[in-house]
Amino acid sequence: MDGTLLTSKKKINDGDLEAIKRFTALGGKFTVATGRTIQTFEQYRDALDLREPVILYNGALIYDYSSKETLYMNPLPENAKDVALEIYETMPEAGGEVLRPDGTYVFRNNDYEKLHTELCGIDPEYADLKDIDSREWLKVLFAMAPEEIPHMELLVHQNGYDSIDFVKSSNIFYEMLTKGVSKGSALQEYRKLEGYGDYTFVSIGDYDNDVEMIEYADFGACPSNAQDSVKSKAKLVLEKSCDECAVAELIDYIIAKCKVNNK
Repeated sequence: MDGTLLTSKKKINDGDLEAIKRFTALGGKFTVATGRTIQTFEQYRDALDLREPVILYNGALIYDYSSKETLYMNPLPENAKDVALEIYETMPEAGGEVLRPDGTYVFRNNDYEKLHTELCGIDPEYADLKDIDSREWLKVLFAMAPEEIPHMELLVHQNGYDSIDFVKSSNIFYEMLTKGVSKGSALQEYRKLEGYGDYTFVSIGDYDNDVEMIEYADFGACPSNAQDSVKSKAKLVLEKSCDECAVAELIDYIIAKCKVNNK
C-alpha cells in the first residue's frame, strides 16, 4: 500500500485505478498485501472493488471480505506480551499498538503513534499494555523517531527473541511478528487457497517488509522510490514512483508480456 499503491499523500492515483480495472477485465486477478487491519483496509477494498482475499497485518492473516471469513491466521506466540513489555520498559519513549482481529489497541500514544492512527484512519482503543488480552495478537507496532529505530534494533538483536521476528515497515515503525511470518510467507499460503494454485504471482512493493513477498513471487517488481534493499531483490525496477502510477506501469508490462490485446 504505502509507497506503492498509495501516493505520498495517501491517495490512489486514477491512473492506477484505471489500469487495475483494465487488468481484471482481461481476466487478471488483483489484490493487496498490507500491514493494515481488517477494519482499516475496508475503505480501500471498496475503492478498489477487490474480489480476491487480502493479505493483512503484514502477512499474519488472509481475509476474504466477500465471505467475511479468515482464510489463514498465524498469531504471535504466548510470550509476545512479555516480549513487548520488556521492550517497552527498556524504551518507554516509544509509542505502540497491539493489532488483533477485533481491532487496534494503543498502549502509548506518542506523536508518531498519533500520526499513524491519523494516516491510517484507525479508531483505536486505549489500554495499558499489561491489560490487553493476550489472545490472537497478530502484530505489535512500535512508533518512534527515526533516530530511535537503531536503538530498538540493537535491543532486539541483543535479546535474541527466538519465537518472534521484527521488521522495519517505515522510517518510524518497527513491528513484531511471529517467527517466519511476512507478506512473503502469506503469499505462499495464498497459493494453497482453493483455485489459486495454478496462478502466476506478480508482486510489487517498496520497503523492507515487502522483500520476502518480492522474493517468493514468480516475478517481483518495485517502484522507483523503493528502498535499495528492495531494488536489489526485484527482477524489475520500474521507471515510475508511487506518485507517478508505478502500479499502472507494472500492469502494462504484464499485459505486454502476456501479449494480450487490450484495445
